[in-house]
Amino acid sequence: QVQFVESGGGLVQAGGSLRLSCAASGSTFSIRSMGWYRQAPGKQRELVAGITSGGSTYYVDSVRGRFTISRDNAKNTVYLQMNSLKPEDTAVYYCNRDPVGFSWGQGTQVTVSS
Repeated sequence: QVQFVESGGGLVQAGGSLRLSCAASGSTFSIRSMGWYRQAPGKQRELVAGITSGGSTYYVDSVRGRFTISRDNAKNTVYLQMNSLKPEDTAVYYCNRDPVGFSWGQGTQVTVSS
């Protein structure tokens, strides 16, 4: 099994930036692609960014050009740099394998005020 601990969220004004971190522990050798997901109130959880073991990245259209996913394999950590934040980015952010394969962590709340 793998456990995830997300951190770095907070309250920020529109146009601001945040950097999220996801520390993975356990049988991380089994993970190839990692993803950042988010769930806004009343909406389904969605994948917003992913990164393969080789470092290739992919994004949902709504965040492309503003968010950057990266990973440090030595630290078993995945990051999400979020710039030019918008109120519609407000959500709880989670990390997990892509496709989802393990239990969710507690997530980290991101709130963007207008």
